[in-house]
Amino acid sequence: MSQPTRVYVDMVGDLFHPGHVALLQAARKFGDELVVGVLSDETVATYKRQPIMTLEERVAMIAACRYVDEVIPDSPYRLTRDFLNEHRLALVVHGDDVDADGVADVYGPALEAGLLRLVPRMGDVSTTALIARVRNSIGR
Repeated sequence: MSQPTRVYVDMVGDLFHPGHVALLQAARKFGDELVVGVLSDETVATYKRQPIMTLEERVAMIAACRYVDEVIPDSPYRLTRDFLNEHRLALVVHGDDVDADGVADVYGPALEAGLLRLVPRMGDVSTTALIARVRNSIGR
């Protein structure tokens, strides 16, 4: 029997919302198993902002999604060949909202090996938009 095709997505997953679900659903269609790497609070804070939800909370929400087969907490920001091999990852999927330099920097080994698939960003909801909504509703 052949090995299942394992597809990888990394994410912050803060304030888990329909846009996250759409990405996971799209990624799952590329293979038999979906593995989701969740970036640590410290990692995210270096390039975005401190997540509102803790790593443990984000992992719990993502693991509960029906499209997800496995979650890797504190996954690396930059993929390595060793990481891809260790987790037997056949493909890497990310939203198309990243520029070419970002793709090369973060997903270099997957890009070089032809393992990267970009999917259209779905929906107009984002964590940033949700935070703005909360701020606006509190300010009333």
